[in-house]
Amino acid sequence: MSQIAVEKTYDTLAMINGDFKGKDIVSFDQFSADDVRRIFALAGHMKQLVLGKEPCQLLAGQLVSLLFFEPSSRTFGSFAAAVKRLGGQTLEIQNPETVSSVNKGETFEDTIRVFEAYSDAIVLRHPRPGAALRAAESAEFVPVLNAGDGNNEHPSQTVLDLYTLYERFGRLDNLTGVMAGDALNSRTIHSLMRGLSLFENNTVYLLSPEKLRLKREDLNMFRSRNITIHEITSERDIPRDCQYWYWTRIQKERFGSLTEYNEMVAQRFTVTPALLAEYASQEMILMDPLPRIGTIDTEVDKDHRAVYLRSQVRNGLYTRMALLALVLGRA
Repeated sequence: MSQIAVEKTYDTLAMINGDFKGKDIVSFDQFSADDVRRIFALAGHMKQLVLGKEPCQLLAGQLVSLLFFEPSSRTFGSFAAAVKRLGGQTLEIQNPETVSSVNKGETFEDTIRVFEAYSDAIVLRHPRPGAALRAAESAEFVPVLNAGDGNNEHPSQTVLDLYTLYERFGRLDNLTGVMAGDALNSRTIHSLMRGLSLFENNTVYLLSPEKLRLKREDLNMFRSRNITIHEITSERDIPRDCQYWYWTRIQKERFGSLTEYNEMVAQRFTVTPALLAEYASQEMILMDPLPRIGTIDTEVDKDHRAVYLRSQVRNGLYTRMALLALVLGRA
């Protein structure tokens, strides 16, 4: 392995420490609380650009490859929109395993190196945990941004989720919330727990079917950080004083058989107007990383606390604009 590749591996695992330029964004473990605050400050400016329909050429001359080996609409669309809102261009490849030389047997590493040659950054989604790290180790000259790797992490989703919480409550400490659904496989839950652990005195109630609880090693890891976790298996155990509910779907693509998936779906939790009326405060917000598949009744959309199709989706654009500008050194 060349020296530059060795340094690249180190940089992939290194903390950001206030310097985003050229850094791979692979795991939320790279972030500090100050790094999160810096993105938020810039995201506020990006929001004003978008709402004011102001032309921007911050990423003029920059081309970002979007390599999505797994279906996506919001993450793909918001990254594409973020680049273009800032005056950059995108090279968009969805399902590379069927439309690129991967289908001919080209290795994943070679595919990354090819698109590295065309791009100033690569945004990658992949069904395998650890694929983002492999991509970052393969790309020697441009940063790789993890847009979700299997059931591992989804850092940019966490930035927008934290930003949504911050917009509503003005802080990211001393929050109590419930995260419901597929705790075992949800990369958004895994990443959001990492994000919340950067701030003081946060408490999370994990509501999931028995078979979809966090792995014990993951549970112990999170508990060793700055976060209090309670596992619950019934909606009746949801505290009435939560600031947020974070609902996630049972992830069909993570199961080995349809029978196993259907067994879990039968045990899923769904937010209804009645559930909100009984257990939720009027000041809380209801979040969902989407897609909404059996997670939230459509009648709930009318509730003022439902932010998943309002601010949560829009914040994905603003925060990804900020993240790209920082990583590409244009902030």
